[in-house]
Amino acid sequence: MGRITEDLIRRNAEHNDCIIFSLEELSLHQQEIERLEHIDKWCRDLKILYLQNNLIGKIENVSKLKKLEYLNLALNNIEKIENLEGCEGLTKLDLTVNFIGELSSIKTLQHNIHLKELFLMGNPCADFDGYRQFVVATLQRLKWLDGKEIERSERIQALQNFPVIEQQIREQEKAYCLRRAKDKEEALKNLREEDKNEAEERSYEGQRYGNVSTTLPILESKDHVQALEVQEGECNQKKFKDSEDDFEFWNKPSLFTPESRLETLRHMEKQRKDQEKLSEKKKKVKPPRILITKDGKALNVNDPKLDFSLKDDEKHNQFILDLAVYRYMDTSLINVDVQPTYVRVTVKGKLVLPAEVKPDSSSAKRSQTTGHLVICMPKVDGIITGWRPTSKSGKSTVDSRREPTNQSYFTRLQ
Repeated sequence: MGRITEDLIRRNAEHNDCIIFSLEELSLHQQEIERLEHIDKWCRDLKILYLQNNLIGKIENVSKLKKLEYLNLALNNIEKIENLEGCEGLTKLDLTVNFIGELSSIKTLQHNIHLKELFLMGNPCADFDGYRQFVVATLQRLKWLDGKEIERSERIQALQNFPVIEQQIREQEKAYCLRRAKDKEEALKNLREEDKNEAEERSYEGQRYGNVSTTLPILESKDHVQALEVQEGECNQKKFKDSEDDFEFWNKPSLFTPESRLETLRHMEKQRKDQEKLSEKKKKVKPPRILITKDGKALNVNDPKLDFSLKDDEKHNQFILDLAVYRYMDTSLINVDVQPTYVRVTVKGKLVLPAEVKPDSSSAKRSQTTGHLVICMPKVDGIITGWRPTSKSGKSTVDSRREPTNQSYFTRLQ
C-alpha cells in the first residue's frame, strides 16, 4: 500500500525543479495511497491537486491549503464530504465514482463560497430521488453540477420543493447506511476467514518445505539433475494452485464497495509476491565446475569468450598462445600459470597443451599495439604420455574489444 512521502512528492515535482514548498500543481494519481497526509504541511502553495484513482477513504489534512483551487479525488473510497472548510479558494471539486452515501454532507461545502463546479456522478447518492434538486438548493453559489450548468429556473424550482426533497433524501440516506453497515460486517467476516486460511496455508507449507534449504545443497552435489526436477515440480504445482485460486477470485460475485477495492488490491499484491517467490525458486543452481577429470585430464574452458589461437612454433620448438585480452585492461588483473600439461590464464583459468612445455623457461608479454597477451612456452623433448594430443588451435567468437566487469573471468584455456 502506498503512502504520501516527501520523496514521492519530489519525484512528482520535476516541473518545479523538485522544490516542494513552492509547488503549485501536484499529481499523485494511481499511487495506491490510502491516507491523505503531509501535503498541507509541505505544499501550502498548491493550487491544483490530483489524487484520483487511489484508495483514500477520508478527506483530511487539507484545511491549510488556502490557495487550493481544484481538488480531484475521483475513483477513491470516500464515503463522506468533510474537512474542506479551510480550502478558502476552492472553485472545483471532483468526487466522481466514490462511495458517498451521505448526501447531506454536502452542506459542509456551504463554507466554500468560491466553489462553482462539483462532480458527484458515480456515487450512491447520485441515484437518490431528488439528488440534483437537493444539491442545487443546498449549494446556491454552485454553477455546474456533474458537468451540466445549473439554470436559474432550476434553482428556483429546487428551492421551492426543498422541504419535501430534504425529507426524501434523509429517508434514502438512512436506508443506505443500514445496507452499508451490513456490507461492512460481511466484509470484515470474510477478511477474518481469509486471514485464517492464509495462516493455515503458511503453517502447512512451513511443515512441508521446512527442510528444503538444508537438503537441497546435498542434492546439488549428489545429483544436480534430480534437484532441478524437484524444484521444477514444486514450482509447477504452486503455479497450478495459484491459477485455480486466481480464477476463483475473479469469478466470485462481489459488491462494489471500499472493502472490495481493498480486497482486490491485496489479491493483486499477493499474486505479485508469489510470482517473485516462484521466480526465485526457478533459478537453476549451477552444477559444480569440473576443471580436471578423475583421470587427470584438464578440460578446456573459456568463460569470457576471448579470442585466442594456439600455434606450434616448430622452428623454435615451442607453443605460442595468443590471447586477445581487453586492450585497455590493466596487466595486473591477468594471472598466467604454466603447468607441464596445461596453461591457465585468469583474466579475473587453462588451455590443454598437446605436448609438455618448460614452465620455468616460458614468458608472457602484452602487445603494445593490440593489447593481446602472447605467451611463449618452450617444449620439452618427447610427447606427454597418457592422453592423445589436442588440436593446435581454437577460436571463440566474442568481440575482444568489450570492457571487463567486476566479475572474475576464468579463461581456463584448458
